[in-house]
Amino acid sequence: MQRIFEIDPWKIVTHKLDKENKRLQESMTSIGNGYMGMRGMFEEDYSGDTLHGLYIGGIWYPDKTVVGWWKNGYPKYFGKVINAINFAKTNILIDGEKVDLAKDNISDFEISLDMKNGILTRKFTITKGDKKLAFTIDRFVSIADKQLFELSYHVENLSDAPVKVEFVSAIDADVANEDSNYDEKFWEVQDKNQSENDAYLIAKTKPNNYDVPQFTVGVKIEHHTDMDTQSESENDLMVSNHFTKEISAKGELSFEKRATVVTSRAYDDPATLKAAMETLSTKINAKSLDTLVKEQEQGWADRWEMADVEISGDDAAQQGIRFNLFQLFSTFYGEDKRLNIGPKGFTGEKYGGATYWDTEGFAVPLYLSLADQEVTRNLLEYRFNQLPGAFHNAREQGLKGALYPMVTFNGIENHNEWEITFEEIHRNGTIAYAIYNYTRYTGDESYLKSKGIDVLTAISRFWADRVHFSERKQQYMIHGVTGPNEYENNINNNWYTNFLARWTLEYTLESLKKVSSSKMNDLAIEQSELDKWQDIIDRMYLPEDKDLGIFLQQDGFLDKDIKPVSAIPEGQRPINQNWSWDHILRSPYIKQADVLQGIWYFINDFTPEQKKRNFDFYEPLTVHESSLSASVHAILAADLHYEDKAVEMYARTARLDLDNYNNDTVDGLHITSMTGSWLAIVQGFAGMRVQDGMLSFKPFVPKQWGSYKFHVNFRGRLLKITVDRDGSRIDLLKGEPMVIKLNDQELELK
Repeated sequence: MQRIFEIDPWKIVTHKLDKENKRLQESMTSIGNGYMGMRGMFEEDYSGDTLHGLYIGGIWYPDKTVVGWWKNGYPKYFGKVINAINFAKTNILIDGEKVDLAKDNISDFEISLDMKNGILTRKFTITKGDKKLAFTIDRFVSIADKQLFELSYHVENLSDAPVKVEFVSAIDADVANEDSNYDEKFWEVQDKNQSENDAYLIAKTKPNNYDVPQFTVGVKIEHHTDMDTQSESENDLMVSNHFTKEISAKGELSFEKRATVVTSRAYDDPATLKAAMETLSTKINAKSLDTLVKEQEQGWADRWEMADVEISGDDAAQQGIRFNLFQLFSTFYGEDKRLNIGPKGFTGEKYGGATYWDTEGFAVPLYLSLADQEVTRNLLEYRFNQLPGAFHNAREQGLKGALYPMVTFNGIENHNEWEITFEEIHRNGTIAYAIYNYTRYTGDESYLKSKGIDVLTAISRFWADRVHFSERKQQYMIHGVTGPNEYENNINNNWYTNFLARWTLEYTLESLKKVSSSKMNDLAIEQSELDKWQDIIDRMYLPEDKDLGIFLQQDGFLDKDIKPVSAIPEGQRPINQNWSWDHILRSPYIKQADVLQGIWYFINDFTPEQKKRNFDFYEPLTVHESSLSASVHAILAADLHYEDKAVEMYARTARLDLDNYNNDTVDGLHITSMTGSWLAIVQGFAGMRVQDGMLSFKPFVPKQWGSYKFHVNFRGRLLKITVDRDGSRIDLLKGEPMVIKLNDQELELK
């Protein structure tokens, strides 16, 4: 565990420029607004170790696939988010000498992310010879005006003599990704211009050989200051404006930069894009800084009104849940149904910024409760719209139906590790589960009947073709897979995968009874196909060990050298950073919840004894080196009344990045798994369940806490749940009266 920020309920703050952990600081101070975002790198050039990262939703590039050898079915390219044009770049000079905090003599340093308002503030005092100046720098990407990046400076001259200060504000297309094999830069400037106080640059991604669309980004910057100005163009890939002023002894100055960012995702014609850039810039720049800040504060206040979780008695727990909710809503709030939730969001390059199954498994239940119902429906529509790509992926494997991708921007598989991409087919089951989860929670069957049934039928056809029948055992099996536990590859009969395949077929058959005859005709389902599905359901092999009373993670798992995680020698964790892959694959250690993942999905369908035996067996073998793991264990531990274990797992999921549990936050935050802290509280500590259309709770308060409060949106109602030492209170804040269960007793809320 590595803690480099102070504990504060509403801020991520440190008073140390930690040069050894600069990238870690940058990850944790990332900001975004769903449309764009950036790491907490400095605006000015920094000669020390840093990872520049500025990203725009939906802007990506096909990176060349590199494998030891190519096989049939491999994707032709990776998809990777690319560093956008750097419109934040602003260098500072003091009496002609460039500011570089990696080298300069600084004091009074502070970097603070205000999660309540989405504003990042940096402060420092710099001494150069007999000159001493104090800087305060604020920046945010606007919630109210999605295309706006706002950057403002306040400078105080603490010296006894005048000091000349210069700002060089730029738009720079000369950027690259650190983790890529592009061979060359990927932005080509189409147009640029500057005057004394503003500038613009329009760039397009270079052509590619994979029929992936080229993207165009236009940025206009305007400045608000009383400094002397001049315009300049440093090279073919950059425009910049130069501002100079002498500050008198003990004097002050202000400098403000605004960038308006538009893309070809909204304006595909170059002339239209340029006109929109000018129009939006004019509109935004008509507002005062005070107005922009107030709009930002109000935008976040509206989100927090529904989403905030209040915890008393544990500031670290409070900071953790708010940090995770802040970063989630900075990444995605459902405004654009063409976008999804990348595992790193706008905070880093790892995982390529693409869509994973994390969204359906872990994000959907949170957004169902904390956002408008339309937000989750948009996430389902995203997968429906990419159904053609899923058909393509299955065909590439010589299979019928649809195989949803492990990693994608456009529905086509964009990842090429065979054991993950084409063996970890369990994600198909989670795509189906998300449709079920949405329908169960909202009571709205319109999506299921109109579009969801197409997805379910296509997935079911895949499962029916992917299974094989064992004549020896007279059962259906699925060989050559990887389950959620990625520390086991190419295994046979992963319980979770087989279980989800069977369930998907069951749910599809049940759902087909609800659709119209015309829809059935469109799906072209024959009775023989339905009979085959039912036969698979009836005779699906689900491995178990009756002596231990557990579901077997896969065939042969008990033949391993079963030792608990506590037996791993000190200093060898995380094992993925200390052991060879061969060593990991031979070990009994589990990366993340696997069998327990399936039990969590259908937690009401298993007996307390089944949950207890499986949890007691698998939890001691789990190293939690996937960010998705701890929340599942927290919920199941709470369900079993293992309160200490539930609290331990909550701390791990809530502060995974803040405390850098797995020593990998330098790459960026674990955005999709940030839902886990909310799930651990709401489904874990508060015991929220939905069964037969009724909401129920069985709350407890962790020993370290005094109380906690949260809201949920449920079928047009807004509820506030308060749990403290005296008991629980549930208030209906909006909507029609409803009946719920609290500790197994029915209550009517009015």
